[in-house]
Amino acid sequence: MRNTFLQYFFTMVFIFVAPVSAVSAASAETDDAELARSILVKADQIRFPSESFQVDVSITTTSPDQPADARKYRVLSKGNENSVVMITEPASERGQMLLMRGRDLWIFMPDISQPVRLSLSQRLTGQVANGDLARANFAGDYNARILRTDTIDGEKYWVLELTGIDRGVTYHKVLYWVQQSNFWPYRAEFYSLSDRLLKTCRYENFQTLLDKRRPTRLVMEDALRKAEQSVLEYSEMKLRDLPDKIFTKDYLKKLEQ
Repeated sequence: MRNTFLQYFFTMVFIFVAPVSAVSAASAETDDAELARSILVKADQIRFPSESFQVDVSITTTSPDQPADARKYRVLSKGNENSVVMITEPASERGQMLLMRGRDLWIFMPDISQPVRLSLSQRLTGQVANGDLARANFAGDYNARILRTDTIDGEKYWVLELTGIDRGVTYHKVLYWVQQSNFWPYRAEFYSLSDRLLKTCRYENFQTLLDKRRPTRLVMEDALRKAEQSVLEYSEMKLRDLPDKIFTKDYLKKLEQ
């Protein structure tokens, strides 16, 4: 009789406690996901303003036994969803432009009548993919979770694991270090669909642009060939009124003028 009572007692405890534990675990997981997303959104806002803006970007690529390759671009961005990237140097490629709407990307070349569809992951120059320049919206492209906390030189960093929401994003997976005290991006590792490390990125030289400290220098380094890297330097960032009509294929020729 005593054994029967004990079995009944522990059965009832399991019935009531197990659902509570499951709910608590689910609630904690939801809280973690919301915190990870909040961190990602704030780090995005550090890198670039949410308003429409223009910025100039110079990219210098170096590799052993090769002369340095220098290129310049002007980026027009609206709402982190639409952008136009105009090549300003070298002069031989001036007039070529990238148009991004959402995650749809085209390149316009003066000697070709119709824009050509591109992928965000395709290489633009050196270690820089199209999406690195045309789309910098991590919060819109990735699901985030907090992997761990790292301490580097006395500073604490969240390490976020970002997983692409679909295969149309620039990278399948990103590990992203964000400083806890101010949400500054510190470092990123970019991975392929097969989970192979492709390259790393360091966010450097924070300066005040549009009333906020932002990284103005990005160093992207090949994961296998450490001596090969591309340095992106951002300058002349300013707010600019950009009507929606600018971000259309029919309007690209007018931007060249």
